[in-house]
Amino acid sequence: MTPDEILASLFPQGHDVVVDDEGLVSGSGPLENGARTEVIGIAHRAALGVDGAVKLARKVLAVIEAGHTGPLLVLVDSDSQRMSKRDEMLGLSEYLAHLSKCLILADLRGIATIGLLYGHTAAGAFIATALSTRVLVALPGADPEVMDLPSMSRVTKLSIDVLKEKAKSTPVFAPGLDNLAQTGAVLESWDPNRSLAAQLSELLQRQPTAGDHRDALGKARGGRPKAADIALRVQSLAASDV
Repeated sequence: MTPDEILASLFPQGHDVVVDDEGLVSGSGPLENGARTEVIGIAHRAALGVDGAVKLARKVLAVIEAGHTGPLLVLVDSDSQRMSKRDEMLGLSEYLAHLSKCLILADLRGIATIGLLYGHTAAGAFIATALSTRVLVALPGADPEVMDLPSMSRVTKLSIDVLKEKAKSTPVFAPGLDNLAQTGAVLESWDPNRSLAAQLSELLQRQPTAGDHRDALGKARGGRPKAADIALRVQSLAASDV
């Protein structure tokens, strides 16, 4: 689906969401129950750099400061982070972390943050947007990857052939929507032939409380069997030292 088709299905009563020349998404639209959904994101497979991260973070903070009580929807079709010398010299990783923390703060303030992945995304841009929301849903054809195999090969010092073999049995080594769903990163895929507004409303009615529950989901789905237990153990050890 194109951004226009997605927005029309999400907000059949109309909306004021726009995509600027840099591929940044902003605006809002009404829910079926009359509440309003704030919308930010990245479109047209734009790379996320320092400037974009600051602009998106500013919009998230404005939503929090305004006392918004409805959901915050993050639409994602991006490249990876912008790999330019300027962005790296300015400390791009800190800007991406700032955006991520702003989305987490919104969640802690009771704003239901929902990522909607409809295209590509990768690496730092993926982590700072879609993976920093309370839950992430996707449309068929979405193409996420935390790290592509050539990059993973350089980091792990394992050959691409070895990584491809590991990816067959271990989803954390493999890109793609199905693998990310198995690890718990993606909650569910939506049906593009149904009203996206209805599916958003259904999700909001059964959405879990604030906090990240993807480790437990990954354990239940068999794609990330140890993360939830390790997290609980760390929490237990931290609490025992208080």
